Amino acid sequence: MAAARNVLQELAPTGRIRAAINFGNPVLAQKDAVTGEPWGVSVDIASELSRRTGIALEFVTFDAAGKVFAALAQDKWDVAFLAIDPNRAKELDFTAPYVIIEGAYMVPTGSPITCIDEVDRAGVRIAVAAGSAYDLYLTRTIEAAELVRAPTGPQAIEMFLRDRLEVAAGVKSPLQRFAHNRADVRVLDGRFMVIEQAMAVPKGRTRALRYLRPLVEELKASGFVADGLARSGRQEARVAPATRDA
Repeated sequence: MAAARNVLQELAPTGRIRAAINFGNPVLAQKDAVTGEPWGVSVDIASELSRRTGIALEFVTFDAAGKVFAALAQDKWDVAFLAIDPNRAKELDFTAPYVIIEGAYMVPTGSPITCIDEVDRAGVRIAVAAGSAYDLYLTRTIEAAELVRAPTGPQAIEMFLRDRLEVAAGVKSPLQRFAHNRADVRVLDGRFMVIEQAMAVPKGRTRALRYLRPLVEELKASGFVADGLARSGRQEARVAPATRDA
């Protein structure tokens, strides 16, 4: 899929595609323990974008989605991999999602909370990563419980344990991995939200967005996204369904 010159200018105004990679969501990106280099499905997509356009790629890494969004104001990146959210959509344009994951709750093993519907009650404190997709969603929807924010997902879990909060919110599969073989916490069944992960560009880069939308659809249909999830050991995430109007 060839890209016109004006598309390339929007994808890489500095001459390199600066791709924001969020290590805060390990379903999408992880850091190599030895080299520190990023890898995972979002890294694969960014690399494929670089290959197809012939533009050099620069990874700009963050430890939380909220920090990715905040860096937009400093013009730190050209493309990002973030969950679709109406607050973010005020400043970003999104492709259709390429991966669908779930938001879930974790509680202490002895908690009287047994299901998701019992979380939003007075006296319940929910640990969240500030600016994450689930923080934004819960800010809009929680009525009685209190959201307690930490800068990153791991710090939110640390706070949940240290301060004996009633609930921790997060991406379901990492919470399940954290809780596995631990006797002190458990993940509630079900989900409180569906998180649609997509590519994003700053508002106004319409030509870049028109190029990225069919690219995402092609990568979903060809098995590229599924293969990336499998290589990174994240088969629990689902490839998003096709979107016809991409």
